[in-house]
Amino acid sequence: MDRRAFLLSLAATPFAALPSFAQTSPVETAPAKSWPIGSQYYPRQVRVKPDLAVGSIIVVSDKFFLYHVIAPGVAMRYGVAIGKSELVFRGKAVVARKVKWPSWTPTPEMIERSPEHYAKYKDGMPGGPTNPLGARALYLYQDGRDTAIRIHGTTEPSSIGHAVSNGCLRMVNDHVIALFDQVPIGTPVTVY
Repeated sequence: MDRRAFLLSLAATPFAALPSFAQTSPVETAPAKSWPIGSQYYPRQVRVKPDLAVGSIIVVSDKFFLYHVIAPGVAMRYGVAIGKSELVFRGKAVVARKVKWPSWTPTPEMIERSPEHYAKYKDGMPGGPTNPLGARALYLYQDGRDTAIRIHGTTEPSSIGHAVSNGCLRMVNDHVIALFDQVPIGTPVTVY
């Protein structure tokens, strides 16, 4: 399915006529006041095209949404932050690793672009509440190789809905924990 068909299927869905299990509604994983994001980025169960593969993850970068297809025609939608314009990842990948409280090491390209921010972490940073990868990380691979792109939590939840990262897809920690618990190794991911 191409990006245009996917977006049109989302735009054409009449939410008012949905059965109760597919109504657009927030998911209460934490009190909303702890999410410093616009309410449009709160997790919601939404209707999608029924031919999307159950279990797959689809990211629509220009809308800042990640969709996890949980049943035929039904997905959980989460807000994300994406890469800065020159660093946006697009394409197909698979989740090949999952890590709780991941450690982090900036890439050589990150250090080169912004040594004042990243050089001090060239030897890495252990996982924990101050680590920029947040509470969980899903590692994306293409053809068996690490892309260096992650779907991960963040210490900057207010970045959700913005193009600010070095290519990764950031989520509120509560949201990435919920996704992490539902997504097995091998999950296909498509980023538009």
